[in-house]
Amino acid sequence: MNVTRRTFLKMTGLSVVAVASGLGINLSVAEARAYTLKLEGCTKIPSICHFCSGGCGLLLHIKDGKLVHLEGDPDNPINEGALCPKAASLEQVAYSEVRPKTPLYRAPGAEDWQEISWDEAIERIAKKAVEVRDKTWKSTDEITTKTGEKKIVPANRAEGIAVIGSAEIDNEESYMLSKFSRLIGTPFHEHQARI
Repeated sequence: MNVTRRTFLKMTGLSVVAVASGLGINLSVAEARAYTLKLEGCTKIPSICHFCSGGCGLLLHIKDGKLVHLEGDPDNPINEGALCPKAASLEQVAYSEVRPKTPLYRAPGAEDWQEISWDEAIERIAKKAVEVRDKTWKSTDEITTKTGEKKIVPANRAEGIAVIGSAEIDNEESYMLSKFSRLIGTPFHEHQARI
């Protein structure tokens, strides 16, 4: 078959018109049906995104104990159903094969990370926290009173430790983290939502 340029353009134009008209097929109905089939049998759980502490609402669709779909919660006043790219990728974060699932430790001067047990990680963190607290403990401060007199007052703080809260913890956990910070004596405790 010999196709001229004019014939090619006519056939292309007719093809575009045929596809644009949908050939009598309503694709929105097919898309809605596919969405319904995907979510059939799922439990819908409202949740909150953990990335930036903005409080964006999510709707998680769980089937057989696994997240199969997530979307923005249209009833959430913060994001009104919209999701940023980080929130939209949470499913990949949850089931990624490259996500670390055990604590990793890199010795000073080493180039490679090694897997350690949770017990060993907690023990190392506790020992290091005590070491830093003891090394940076300040028991007194010297102040100048209104009359110009120098005075030694109790300080009782660990200036070498700072604690920052996470967007993934709720109000009760934030309260406990604040209490823990005061217990170990650090005046430097903050939360991601305020930064």
